[in-house]
Amino acid sequence: MSSRKSTVFYGVLIAFVSVVVGMVIASRLDLAPGSFASTVSVPATNSAPLSGPIDATTFRNIAKQASPSVVSIIVTASRAVTEQDDSEQLFELPFPFNRRGAPQQPQRQQQPQLSRGAGSGFIIDKAGHVLTNNHVVENAKTIEISLSSNDEDPESRLEATVIGRDALTDIALLQIKNLPKEGLQPASFGDSDQMAPGDWVMAIGNPFELSNTVTVGVVSAVGRHNQVAAGRFEDFIQTDAAINPGNSGGPLLNLRGEVIGVNSMILTNGPRGFDGQPSGGNIGVGFAIPINTVRDLLPQLEKGKVTRGRLGVRIGQVSTADRADLGVPESGGAMVSQVDDGPARDAGMKVQDVIIEFNGKPVKNSNDLVSLVSRTTPGTTVPVRVIRDKKAMTLNLKVAELNLDDEQPTQVARQEDNTSEPKDTGFGMSVQGLTARDARALQIPEGRGGAIVTDVTAFGPASGNVLPKDVILSVQGVAVRSVDEVQRALDAVPAGRNARIVVWRVDPNTRRGTETLAIIRKK
Repeated sequence: MSSRKSTVFYGVLIAFVSVVVGMVIASRLDLAPGSFASTVSVPATNSAPLSGPIDATTFRNIAKQASPSVVSIIVTASRAVTEQDDSEQLFELPFPFNRRGAPQQPQRQQQPQLSRGAGSGFIIDKAGHVLTNNHVVENAKTIEISLSSNDEDPESRLEATVIGRDALTDIALLQIKNLPKEGLQPASFGDSDQMAPGDWVMAIGNPFELSNTVTVGVVSAVGRHNQVAAGRFEDFIQTDAAINPGNSGGPLLNLRGEVIGVNSMILTNGPRGFDGQPSGGNIGVGFAIPINTVRDLLPQLEKGKVTRGRLGVRIGQVSTADRADLGVPESGGAMVSQVDDGPARDAGMKVQDVIIEFNGKPVKNSNDLVSLVSRTTPGTTVPVRVIRDKKAMTLNLKVAELNLDDEQPTQVARQEDNTSEPKDTGFGMSVQGLTARDARALQIPEGRGGAIVTDVTAFGPASGNVLPKDVILSVQGVAVRSVDEVQRALDAVPAGRNARIVVWRVDPNTRRGTETLAIIRKK
């Protein structure tokens, strides 16, 4: 045999042996078949205008068309329960923040216990990928899915596993392990950007474990800005189509039977169960995650994790009254209220900088900036244009990866009272003179600080913006160094205008101080 023929022969032999060994290893390790690891086929978005008459069969046809793609999800999960909670509870996310944006108070809890819950979802491709809410499958030990065709038969439930989750948008991607012989019917995607108040919608889900329940209503509002984490907001579709516990993860459909949202939250003032969650039903205020938002996240969910960019700043809107003082154009921009550790501080960004461009794109407002930064791949260096002291400049920042745990708000605990008498400022807060002891304890930069906040009136102008033990450094961009200077600067703010107050705030966990901008409207 020639040398060339030998090379070919052994090459083929090695390839054959590799395939056989791979098959043996896969069988021994019980690895999932290729169909289980298949790529998600994202449904095409139908952006054609919604039009046409509504008649007696319209909603019947939508239900008939869309129901086969809707699934019931049964989960066993580890969950903390209250002392009296010995019953099955549905995994349902109520409106998570009260009207003032403060998290609801948790109930007294025991050690985590294994509990059973139910939710909804919908199939998005023939490979068995299912979309639902993150809170439905969070901490899940087992996940079973019932198709609409066999939801009455527990023996026909299909095992599923989590492919990827995203807590911020409350979305999870699952995959059915063993596909049924009869195949699956995927849902169709509509264009959530087309929806407007007054548009008809239908919700299908598993409320109170009553599978494939259909409710009809209209879009009440779009772009509804709801707080989903400390300092983080997402836009939702608000609807009066009845959404009840167990509807979580089910589809919100347009008149063509296309998914335009994922039902996620309800706002209810009904009675609460033993776990502190609403046990009452829908009162006409439900919220769905726009499907366009979900569709854009699917490639990352398929990889198991959604990564977002972070600058390391806290931002707020720029009021019309402040624009002239700061030299900011008539529209757009986001004002920096605090600079934390991270890219912004490394690049030299300061409190009261107004960001007007991010990576070459104009910043419309603070929400727009959050969206632009979040969509930026961590590690990317981008130019950020800011207005500082009425002058424009460009800073180059290397975007970091967002970690929500780093953004939780902190409260500064009260220390010993100052010996001087507190003075009411008329802004819903009292201040007193800053002592050397305060300056050392709070690590205030040398030569700075006019007064220390001793008390904040609940629900007053300063409430939620200023904390006890904050130290006032400047008012309207002018440094202050005494209680009298602070009071004179605040008195000079016209009624109905915002006072821009820079304070020094210490994180009780890290004991590190940070300049923070508080904007308080003078009555």
